[in-house]
Amino acid sequence: MEKPILVFQTDFTYAEGAVAAMYGVVKSVDRSLEIIDATHQLPQYDTYSASYRLFQYMNYWPKGTVFVSVCDPGVGTKRRASVARTANGYYVVSPDNGSLTHVAKFFGIEEIREIDETINRLRNGNNEEVSIFHGRDLFGYCAARLASGIISFEEVGPKYDVSEVVTHDLKEPTFTDNEIHGIIEINDPNFGNLWTNITKKSFEEFGFKHGDKIKTVIKHNGTEVFNDELFYYQSFGMAADHTVMIYNNEVNKIAMAQVIDNFAKNYNLGFGPEYEVTFKRG
Repeated sequence: MEKPILVFQTDFTYAEGAVAAMYGVVKSVDRSLEIIDATHQLPQYDTYSASYRLFQYMNYWPKGTVFVSVCDPGVGTKRRASVARTANGYYVVSPDNGSLTHVAKFFGIEEIREIDETINRLRNGNNEEVSIFHGRDLFGYCAARLASGIISFEEVGPKYDVSEVVTHDLKEPTFTDNEIHGIIEINDPNFGNLWTNITKKSFEEFGFKHGDKIKTVIKHNGTEVFNDELFYYQSFGMAADHTVMIYNNEVNKIAMAQVIDNFAKNYNLGFGPEYEVTFKRG
């Protein structure tokens, strides 16, 4: 049988040697293991973004893939280091610090285990007193042992109840007769697009359709920061360059973009529950 692929995401960047150290540990366990980068540019310390990015791409990987997600502001504390087995057929090696929120909600966690550091922690004589690099010494090492078949999932460590998984509060959109209220839940940092928590299905069931011009208001902590009428288009090429538009993004949620431009940067907009968006009927 083929060994599972290891997919890594972190907030480490490539500015120094942390990523190389993690990969060196994996290859020292088993040189045949395949390592793929998802991203190493998660926003620093942002466990919510770590959670969302797993949700964004997980389902497109072969079943059995082992995801290593390291965004760990609480490294070295009593937060749990875990391996989750998901209901859709994957493993996630991660601190249990909110990074599993979207996996738990949208895919489900069948079982979760706390990594037993007495067995599944790297000890090579040089890192015995290091408490600040669990990406290398705990998560990368344990993931490699799991993917290589050296340990089974049951040998990761003791099981604990899925209800104990630490999660962020995920807001749901609300609907009135004339308005949909949601939040900007994440961004597309390269292009400045802003993704809401409103699904395409609910948006169109509300009555909006491609070609409609929709009153759009964004508030930040209750203060209005954007107010305009935007067209809802199927694709970017249907709008003129620099036009701000509404579209259906890659995870089938409603988003906003400025064509061949950067909506978030140009309008000084961010994401998170403090950014509320309202779409109004004409």
